[in-house]
Amino acid sequence: MGTGQTLLSICAFSLLSVLVLRVSNTFLTTNSMLMDTKFGVLAVSLATSLIEEANSKAFDTKTDSAFVGNLNDLTPALGLGPAMNENHLDYNDFDDYNGYSQIDSTMPSAIFNVSAVVTYINPSSPELVSNTPTWHKRITVMVSSESMKDTIQISSIFSYWYFR
Repeated sequence: MGTGQTLLSICAFSLLSVLVLRVSNTFLTTNSMLMDTKFGVLAVSLATSLIEEANSKAFDTKTDSAFVGNLNDLTPALGLGPAMNENHLDYNDFDDYNGYSQIDSTMPSAIFNVSAVVTYINPSSPELVSNTPTWHKRITVMVSSESMKDTIQISSIFSYWYFR
């Protein structure tokens, strides 16, 4: 084998090495993206489940069993949240989810931190928080995990409607 053949062999092995490294890098990048997507879907599912659970409850403690026609009869903005000694299984109205926090380790792939904030909102500007009771409350659920790059945040508005 001459010098020319040796150089061609070295070049061929170098090209093959570069090709193998590129393919391996592509597989790793694709796998990382797939895992991020998987965790994102799981986080959205957890957030949506909590929002649906909250929406299944009464608008306010007093609207659980009676008609409320006056804003002053609703829970004050600073009083949003669960009552004393009320745990997640006992929540009976939407604003009980204010301050909710849970670590969900039921998934075999990751541990998720789920938290929620409930506020009254200004009906003419739903992005603004109202410090006084209104007929509209917003729940914002945040889901994060050490396995995810980003925190998932989903909001939903729940309104109280009554007809006379």
